[in-house]
Amino acid sequence: MMHALWLVPAFPLLGAAILMLSAGRLAPRAIALIAVLPCAASAIVAITIAIGFITAPPPGHAFSQILWQWVAIGGFDPAIGLYLDPLSLVMMLVVTVVGTLILLYATEFMAGDEGYNRFFAYMNLFVAAMLVLLLANDLLFLYVGWEGVGLCSYLLIGFWYQDAANGLAARKAFIVTRVGDTGLMIGLFVLFTHLGTLDIQPLMHRAVLAWPHGSNIASLAAALLLLGAIGKSAQLPLQTWLPDAMAGPTPVSALIHAATMVTAGVYLIARMHVLYALAPHVQMAVAAIGAATLFAAAVAALNQHDIKRILAYSTISQIGYMFLALGVGAESAAIFHFMAHAFFKALLFLAAGAITMRLEHHEHDIFRMGGLAKQLPVAFWSFLIGSASLAALPLVTAGFYSKEMILSETWAHGGAVPILWVAGVVTAFVTALYIFRAVFIVFFGEAKTPVVGHYGIRIMLPLTVLSVLAIVGGFVETPNGLGGVRLFSHFLSSVFGHVPLAASATETPLLVVASLVSLAGVALAWLLYLRPAPRFVAWAQTQAVVAWRNFFLSGWGFDWFYDRLIVQPFLYLVRINHSDVIDDVFTGIADGCRGLHGLLKQTQTGRIRWYAAWLAAGSIVTIAVAVIR
Repeated sequence: MMHALWLVPAFPLLGAAILMLSAGRLAPRAIALIAVLPCAASAIVAITIAIGFITAPPPGHAFSQILWQWVAIGGFDPAIGLYLDPLSLVMMLVVTVVGTLILLYATEFMAGDEGYNRFFAYMNLFVAAMLVLLLANDLLFLYVGWEGVGLCSYLLIGFWYQDAANGLAARKAFIVTRVGDTGLMIGLFVLFTHLGTLDIQPLMHRAVLAWPHGSNIASLAAALLLLGAIGKSAQLPLQTWLPDAMAGPTPVSALIHAATMVTAGVYLIARMHVLYALAPHVQMAVAAIGAATLFAAAVAALNQHDIKRILAYSTISQIGYMFLALGVGAESAAIFHFMAHAFFKALLFLAAGAITMRLEHHEHDIFRMGGLAKQLPVAFWSFLIGSASLAALPLVTAGFYSKEMILSETWAHGGAVPILWVAGVVTAFVTALYIFRAVFIVFFGEAKTPVVGHYGIRIMLPLTVLSVLAIVGGFVETPNGLGGVRLFSHFLSSVFGHVPLAASATETPLLVVASLVSLAGVALAWLLYLRPAPRFVAWAQTQAVVAWRNFFLSGWGFDWFYDRLIVQPFLYLVRINHSDVIDDVFTGIADGCRGLHGLLKQTQTGRIRWYAAWLAAGSIVTIAVAVIR
């Protein structure tokens, strides 16, 4: 069954091709079937391959499949090939299974939209591009998938392009991520120039042999790849595109945040972990960027009004946890949190969509909701379970086990920089606070917006499945103090060479701290937002507090800063150069040619004696030059 690996990306690519070529001529039901079935088939093939991979000896083996030779120029001969190991297997399963659930949900959510066919063509292409990125056996083919998800994100964020703001958000996402992609592309040139290949496995082997620990070239290559990862995964300072990406339909947000695009940077660093081990300063920069991002984004989420922007900043923060884990060498913890995050973040976005689609005028402001627990019970329980997992409520949620693993590994491996662990713990508290702030404001209190319409099975089934996964998904990796089921990290140990931490004297205290921090965040949210004291309400309206809230609401002012540092100076130069100096150069060459042509035209008199005189003069000059030389 391993040889059927190529079918995993091929099925959604085929679905996208059929929908594009049909150009809206199919009935909505046929479009829905073609939208979901290819991704579902891909998920079935992926699960079948996973069963065969896990049961086949030896454990942790890898499988490579070369489909055809791409190009052969000198020593450069990249192939269109796929590579399967425990890392790509986990990512493949998450993308196909969660992607299928999101597409099923979207068939009802997008019903009646005039771009129904176009939407699912883009969505299937999105899934196919992400699978190419994950399964590519060399960095050049990975880059094809990398740019593919960038293109699809642009098309889907600006899907409702009739609204100029949506088009602006799509362009912003495309341009900001291009900054990071430029670094990635230069990094590929550096790697090929010095190691002679872009095939990932030989590349890592040659890097270990050619570059000593702390090598400047290794650090340069790792830093350039990190720039690409920062852009795609929306980490500081290139995180500004992701909150605005909420302009797209809610299923798009779920797919971008849970199964594609923003996790690409995490995968890239995990896949190239050998390179980062050779560049310890860059690896520490990964951890520092993750720690700074997870805290800054959590504080911004605490001050948002739009339910989708709360979840957008939440994603930036949770990806920061993954970067933190990667930076301290805990790759298994990062991928475990990726899996748990895919479950609960897809659940949260789909539950948020289930709320907004039932509210009059599709309301997104949480302060215009309220009292929805009884009116929308399916959305309530789904959002509550997702929130509990995001807040890492102890013992019963997947998010608790994955986040606890990151904090424990950070304590153990990042001990030299304790601020990393402190940032993770403080942010865990803020995370519980901001997500239960949303729960209490949206579902309790006085109802402010009428509820209309109803749900169908295509909305409720994905919510139900993801709710179960957001709870049980963490039981594959439990701390030693709770029985020590370490299936997940042992499975990935053949890739990362990292064995989970043994039980230590600090493990139980760390577990207790992680639990208490999450519960304290929920308790404070209950006190402040479900039963707010008059003194707190008065304090929250003071001028200084409102000013700080607005600052955090704007995402710490990054957009304002970039607007004045980059955008406005660029527009100023454009206004000065409205006639385009560069164009003037080429226009001047053309004008010069026309002028010369005019002069030469004057010599065309039609008088033969003048032509003969010019020929004689030219001959004399030519002979004179030859004689002088």
